[in-house]
Amino acid sequence: MAINKKSIIELIFDHCEKNNNYVFDNELIKKIVMDSGSKTNPYDMTKIDHISKLPKILLDNDYAIAHIGSGKHMFVKGISKIYHKFESIKENEIEKWAYVPSILNDYSISESSVLSLCFNQRIMHDFLYKDVSCSPKMYNSERKRGIKFSYKIGDIPMKFENLQIEIDLTIEMNGKVTVFEGKNTKNSYEWIDNFNIYQLYSPFRYYHELKEKNRLDINEISACYLIRQRKDNGSYVRLYNYTFKDPLDITSIKVLKKREYRVLRELDEN
Repeated sequence: MAINKKSIIELIFDHCEKNNNYVFDNELIKKIVMDSGSKTNPYDMTKIDHISKLPKILLDNDYAIAHIGSGKHMFVKGISKIYHKFESIKENEIEKWAYVPSILNDYSISESSVLSLCFNQRIMHDFLYKDVSCSPKMYNSERKRGIKFSYKIGDIPMKFENLQIEIDLTIEMNGKVTVFEGKNTKNSYEWIDNFNIYQLYSPFRYYHELKEKNRLDINEISACYLIRQRKDNGSYVRLYNYTFKDPLDITSIKVLKKREYRVLRELDEN
C-alpha cells in the first residue's frame, strides 16, 4: 500500500489514540513521515480543505483536525464542527452576467485568478453592495504570522499561539471589511460541496481582533467563499458570504447571502 497523506494521518491518529492524547505536533508528523519512508510533505499533513480528503479512520470515528498554532494540532470529535456544507443555490439566486474578457481573464487557472476575475468584472461589487459603480478598496493576498487568540469549537476551549494565516483577498468599503477564500473546481460539472471553516474563520478573527482592540475603525466584518466552475465560453461563479454569530466560536458560522453568477461571453446556458 502506498504511503500517502491519508495513510500518514491514520498513523498519527493511531499514535494519539494509543497514548490517549489527541494533541500532536509537527515533530511527530515529521518522525512518522520519515519512519514510513514516505515522500509526503510533512508540513502539508494538516491542510485538509474538504471532507473527502479525510482518511477513513477519521470518517468512521467522526474526527477532524483542529489547529492550535506553534506547530501543534488536535484531533477533535465532530467533523461537522470543522467542516461546513455549502447551502444550496436556488433558481432565483442565479444571475446571468455577460462580459467581454481581457486577454488574461481565462489564461490563468490559479486560485487567485478567480478573485481577480470577479473583482475586475464587478461581480463582487454587485454581490456585496448591489452597486457596480461603487469603489471598494482591494488588498491582495497576505500572509500573517504570530497570530494569537483564544476561541471555541462549540464547548471546547481552544487557543491559537504563534499561528500563521493566509488571506486570499480583502476588500473594504465604508468600514465594512470582507475577507475572501477563492477556489477553482476540478471539473466543469461538479461544485465543491463543503469546506474547512478555518479557511474563513482565521482571517475573520484576525480582523475581529483588530476591531476589538481599536486598532482599526471597522464597522462590520464578513467572510466570503468564492468558487469558480470553468466553462468553454466563460465561468460559473458561486459566492457565499458568512459571518460568525459568536466571533469566539468557530461553529457559529451563519450564511448572510449567496448567489451564482454565470459569467459568459454569450447569454446562454452552455
